[in-house]
Amino acid sequence: MSGLLALLDDVAAIAKIAATSLDDVMGQAVKAGAKASGALIDDAAVTPKYIHGFEPARELPIVWQITKGSLRNKLVVLLPAAMLLSSFAPWAIMPLLMLGGAYLCFEGAEKIAHLFQPRHGPDAKVAAATPDNPVHLEKEKVAGAIKTDFILSAEIMTITLAAIPESTLWMEALTLAAAGIGITIMVYGGVALIVKADDLGLLMAERGRFSLTRATGRAIVRSMPGFLKVLTAVGTAAMLWVGGSIVIHGLETLGFTWLGHHIHDLAVLAGEAAPYAHGAVEWIAKAAMDGVLGLGLGLLLIPFAKAIFTPLWRAVTGGKPASASH
Repeated sequence: MSGLLALLDDVAAIAKIAATSLDDVMGQAVKAGAKASGALIDDAAVTPKYIHGFEPARELPIVWQITKGSLRNKLVVLLPAAMLLSSFAPWAIMPLLMLGGAYLCFEGAEKIAHLFQPRHGPDAKVAAATPDNPVHLEKEKVAGAIKTDFILSAEIMTITLAAIPESTLWMEALTLAAAGIGITIMVYGGVALIVKADDLGLLMAERGRFSLTRATGRAIVRSMPGFLKVLTAVGTAAMLWVGGSIVIHGLETLGFTWLGHHIHDLAVLAGEAAPYAHGAVEWIAKAAMDGVLGLGLGLLLIPFAKAIFTPLWRAVTGGKPASASH
């Protein structure tokens, strides 16, 4: 009996350790995933364009196919690569993180630059065409979305890896996997809600039993175009803020602290000017300065990307544009 009780005590102790470890994994995953908010919002803002133009019955299956591709990108390709990097080349994490931050700056700056470019034709919007082979078009769109997701997922996983506290290899792997799965569910769950919101609004407007239900449905339909524009704007701002802050933090880690210290000091001064909202004003000031620096860096990178990176990417991918914003 004493042996059985001792065994039960051991099992209980192991279960307690496992539960604590699971709590640590989930807590670290949430904190680390929050650092990737810029790329996450961009992912949610970009994906709906790949579903546009298809029959409503095909929208959710297409989102599900892209979701599975995103999970493969994160768990099958990027997670092992991140673990190898963490084990054998941890020194490379910060330069790669800065590269990802610079790419976020480039993406955000490119979207803003497109607003000031002349548009050809009477209408800049391209009407959805009815393809001769919708099955082929669907496969092509899904493949394009998964390729775009790979770029954004690489940014997300690198940012998340850098945000995970130093720990054992299996803890880092579990945390990264949990963050990747959680981010994927959040992004593509949101995308599913976005692409079906207008259908829900139409259903409510046409079949609602109460006037309030019908009015709410009409409001949803009318608000969706504006909502998508706001989502795109928020995604662009988040990319510039997160990208700029990553680059600044990376420079500080590498010993170039001047810029980061000046931004911090200016943010503190801004916070002291508003004593009743000190913390909020300081955070907003720092985020704004990080974003402005990100925009400046992104604008500097646009000519370089067009001259070198874009032709190289098109040669590799068979003519597909490199930017997720296109």
